[in-house]
Amino acid sequence: MWQRWVRGGLLAISAVLACFLAYLLVTNSAMVPTTAGVAPGSMDGADATISKFSFTQTKGDTVQWQVQAQEARLFEREKRAILHVVAVTLFGREGKDLTVSGDEGTLNTETKDFVLANRTEPLVIHTEGGYVIYTNHLAWTDETKEIRTQDPVRIVGHGLEVTGRGLLGHLDREEFEVLEDVHVDLAPAS
Repeated sequence: MWQRWVRGGLLAISAVLACFLAYLLVTNSAMVPTTAGVAPGSMDGADATISKFSFTQTKGDTVQWQVQAQEARLFEREKRAILHVVAVTLFGREGKDLTVSGDEGTLNTETKDFVLANRTEPLVIHTEGGYVIYTNHLAWTDETKEIRTQDPVRIVGHGLEVTGRGLLGHLDREEFEVLEDVHVDLAPAS
């Protein structure tokens, strides 16, 4: 008879433990948030977000270039900032040399290199010398003070229209070179 009582007691304890375990599973599963994987470098994983971002590169007392953006998302570990609605001014020997605005860009906060791009329309680069350069993508290398692209390029100004593929610009010498498939059209004299 005592065996029956022990079996009944163990069965009751097992039932109580099963109910308690079911209760824990139901309440904890409702409280555990679903973890969405954040890809490295994605916008949601930013260390900081800055509105009206401005970054100025100087050498001594001379401003070399300035990047302004409506918004920047900073990624400290990757040493980069992802920029939205960007305006860049590069300064040459005589002061302001060229300006360009783009939809988006990336700034390497360690090397001070940056990349600009537009989603639909070409970037429009205005040089102080009166030329306008159109391209889809533009990269600045701070160490060599060069702008570069491998995309199609169109340069207009002073009665010339130059088209081709690729651009290399040396800001310190104020020279721009179209790299491939170069075509030059002269505007008729008026």
